[in-house]
Amino acid sequence: MKNEFKKVMSEHSDEQIIKIITAERDKYNPKAIEAAEHEIEKRNIDTSSFDEIRDRAVRIEQNKQEVDDNLAITSARIINYIIDSVASFGLVFLVLTLIQFILEDVSPIIFLVLILGSFAAYFIILELLFQKTLGKFITKTKVVTLDGQKPNQRDIVIRTGCRFIPFDQVSFLFMKNGFHDLLSKTKVVKDER
Repeated sequence: MKNEFKKVMSEHSDEQIIKIITAERDKYNPKAIEAAEHEIEKRNIDTSSFDEIRDRAVRIEQNKQEVDDNLAITSARIINYIIDSVASFGLVFLVLTLIQFILEDVSPIIFLVLILGSFAAYFIILELLFQKTLGKFITKTKVVTLDGQKPNQRDIVIRTGCRFIPFDQVSFLFMKNGFHDLLSKTKVVKDER
């Protein structure tokens, strides 16, 4: 078993090993801690940065706990869904009306791209700019990363893309977070401002 721990620890980065023996020490088997300490000696890792890495790891865990304690309630998520559905379909309708007014003959492919693009644009633009959609403004909720930070562009694009997964709209009824939250590593929390 000890050799197994040594092998596993040898595959971790310096920062991961330091985190294991400082901030996460109580989560590991004593033999795993021993293997991590052996790896630190073997790599001749400077121990002066241990406090800084431990403090950073502790802050991240505290932020994650704060996010989990502040999750939006299911009824707020349902209200968000209803409001955002109406608003995004309204935007789609507006875009299609304008296109039909400008162009007489629109191919079905362009029609579909415009529908999907308008729907995606609604979520991407609002969540990138404000961390909120219209529904979230009304329910005083916002999108954050797992550690409570503002999501970046990649997070929001993944989050929006996941909205096209069948049954995503009701997935948050069966799990703490919906598919688009889970796969984009984001959560919807109460906005304390």
